[in-house]
Amino acid sequence: MNAQREYQILISGVGGQGVLFITRLLAEAAISKGLPVFTSETHGMAQRGGTVISHLKVGDFTSPLIMPGEADGLIALKAESVAQHGDYLKPGAWAAVNNPVAMGAQDRLRLHCWDADQSARDIDNPRAVNLIMLGFALAGATGIAPGDHWLHCSLDDVMQALKDRLKGRQDMLQASIRALQAGAGGRSLL
Repeated sequence: MNAQREYQILISGVGGQGVLFITRLLAEAAISKGLPVFTSETHGMAQRGGTVISHLKVGDFTSPLIMPGEADGLIALKAESVAQHGDYLKPGAWAAVNNPVAMGAQDRLRLHCWDADQSARDIDNPRAVNLIMLGFALAGATGIAPGDHWLHCSLDDVMQALKDRLKGRQDMLQASIRALQAGAGGRSLL
């Protein structure tokens, strides 16, 4: 990992997509590495389909909420999340976005798009968009430049968190690992 010891990441989507699940996996991966973690979430609606945004802070922080202009990155399970929550991102931040086409260039953000909906259909698991996007973000975490990392953990760290969380549910674990790997194999639509 690089020298940066603090990460502020937003995960955004809608209810029912598994925003909170992938936030927990990232938090558990950080905890397993002995890193301090804060998480917090807001729900736009109490029922499936409302906006959900999760804040993940890894490092020495005193508050769980990310302030506008301070997030290092965004995992967007819906393309609309960039417009809705882009103001949380600092200049030069990255965004891993579920979108079937490259989005228009934005001077202050590094946008990386992947069609996670199609990938989910390809692996016959339409509910796996969250894990596919997490795998895509994790692949980008080590694929930028030597020593430059998006996230505090690796694909292997998250797979271990999945194994711990889904112990005894082998079918679900295998489907989840397959989804992570499908996203990790994705190439950004720049």
